[in-house]
Amino acid sequence: MSVELSNEEITRYSRHLILPEVGMAGQKKLKATSVLCIGTGGLGSPILMYLAAAGIGKIGIVDFDVVDFSNLQRQIAHGTADVGRPKVESGKETINSINPEVEVVVHETRLSADNVMEIMAPYDIVVDGTDNFPTRYLTNDACVLLKKPNVYGSIFRFEGQASVFAPELGGPCYRCLYPEPPPPGMVPSCAEGGVLGVLPGIVGCIQATEILKLALGKGSPLVNRLLLFNALDMKFRELKLRRDPKCPICGDNPTITELIDYEEFCGIGLEPDDPQQHPDEVTVQQMKEALAGNDIAVIDVREHDEAEIAKIDGVPMIPLSELPQRFTELDPNQTIYLHCKMGARSLKAVDFLKQQGFKYCKSVAGGINAWAEEIDPSVPRY
Repeated sequence: MSVELSNEEITRYSRHLILPEVGMAGQKKLKATSVLCIGTGGLGSPILMYLAAAGIGKIGIVDFDVVDFSNLQRQIAHGTADVGRPKVESGKETINSINPEVEVVVHETRLSADNVMEIMAPYDIVVDGTDNFPTRYLTNDACVLLKKPNVYGSIFRFEGQASVFAPELGGPCYRCLYPEPPPPGMVPSCAEGGVLGVLPGIVGCIQATEILKLALGKGSPLVNRLLLFNALDMKFRELKLRRDPKCPICGDNPTITELIDYEEFCGIGLEPDDPQQHPDEVTVQQMKEALAGNDIAVIDVREHDEAEIAKIDGVPMIPLSELPQRFTELDPNQTIYLHCKMGARSLKAVDFLKQQGFKYCKSVAGGINAWAEEIDPSVPRY
């Protein structure tokens, strides 16, 4: 099917058209290209906005989340008025407001092994804007099986990385770089560790640049290269990557020929409906009861600077980072409830204390954020 540009589009893309590397032929290539963006959050927002502005003809967006106030610090495709709305809805509106010529396809669903192949199939390029390991491995494996380039990016605190995983172009896949996922809870999420608001904008723009280069067939894409960025030092580094001939999916003798259970592969089980079902967790209601008595100690294992954001009166603090030096301050024969922001670090604290011989320690499910939602709304969520 031939692609043409209207007079309005010629005006819109005029700064592209005068670039010898783009021109009319290149802009028509961009219009003929379809891109699937997995995630419409910190990375997905700038990716979608710049792809729309650049004239990518068809953009698919995959997300099942809704906009939260905590997203607005970095997820610039959404505004205050969008809080509570599905991200795919506000993302689509943002794309259309930038460029109504773009076809937007919404996939309001959780990506899974059951639907990913069907969702990805119609698109030329896939861009990974996710923030969890099961979806990253799922995205990678589906891209390898479908022979589609996977434009990868990730962010954490002040650091980001980007690459193009494309065995069909002679490069490695994500599994070549990360053969195994880290143990569950080992790598904190942005919700636990934080992220500088502009960082996903920088990394997302790098991903968008790689997509445009792939669509145009120009320049040197980040195939066989991993770009590392440190915002605090304002430094870029580059690592050379090679395809692993023993990679289970893109190697010489692949053992993965179809999609697997990625939650199980990453060691993540489905969360129970009742957090009390977890043997090492208690609820914030139980924590409230403990604070009203004298038999159970409640300890905050967040870092000291987090107490300036939100705290619960009467709860002493022993940060997880200080616990190896200070656990002797606790009574190993007393029942102890430990809380953090959301529950991940307190579970680590429970594991550590059990290794030291503590028998009666529990993690508070949901942490101080759950306390703010269910017990005391005067405590801010963050």
